[in-house]
Amino acid sequence: MAARPDVRLLDAGDSAVTLEFGSQITPALVARVAAAEQALDAARARGLLPGVVETVPTFRSLTVLYDPLVTRRAVLDAQLHALLADAGQAAPAQARHWRLPVCYGGDFGADLDAVAAATGLSPEAVVQQHAATPFTVYMLGFMPGFPFMGQLPDALSVPRRREPRVRVPAGSVAITGPLSCIYPWESPGGWNLLGRCPVPLFDAAAANPVLLAPGDHIQFEPVSADRLAALDADLRAGRLMPHSFLQAD
Repeated sequence: MAARPDVRLLDAGDSAVTLEFGSQITPALVARVAAAEQALDAARARGLLPGVVETVPTFRSLTVLYDPLVTRRAVLDAQLHALLADAGQAAPAQARHWRLPVCYGGDFGADLDAVAAATGLSPEAVVQQHAATPFTVYMLGFMPGFPFMGQLPDALSVPRRREPRVRVPAGSVAITGPLSCIYPWESPGGWNLLGRCPVPLFDAAAANPVLLAPGDHIQFEPVSADRLAALDADLRAGRLMPHSFLQAD
């Protein structure tokens, strides 16, 4: 069977090939990437795909890393085409549900008023829509623990800032295009800042350093500045743990 014609196999050096499923960020493409990764994982579990070392998913593509001393690109391409032809929908994962506090606006959301002006909404309506949106973690990238989350309502879709900030505070909740994120570290960044979340997303001393994972569901809960300060103090002192914000099924 031939692979779907809208999947492209692209060179990614001498030991990797990228499967490109499209050019946009949509839930449907994210699901196709997940289905392809599941198909490859299942094949590897059955002892197929010798030489495949790792797969790296993104919003719209899946990179397959392989050992060129074990398999050849021509052989791998044929195997991938066959797997893609038979791949269906990704099986539903056991998603975790998080309710994360956010203090919107003021010193914590420097771009809230600008986003409101760009979308024709009031700042209060921007906060309401963002907090009411059930987000899914699509992927992690940019820096350790950084979650790319979708799908933002079209009414809140705004481009990146023309001039990125040199320093975005850790915990900043931001949006651009169809996505929202939380900055786990202080870093440069060009997304539009709406608020601040006190929950640390990365702990190098933990058994699993990264708090969130692809497929996790996120709901934001607006809190006051005083509540943000109290939560931050409790988290720093160890009186409250990051997993306290994980919701029971």
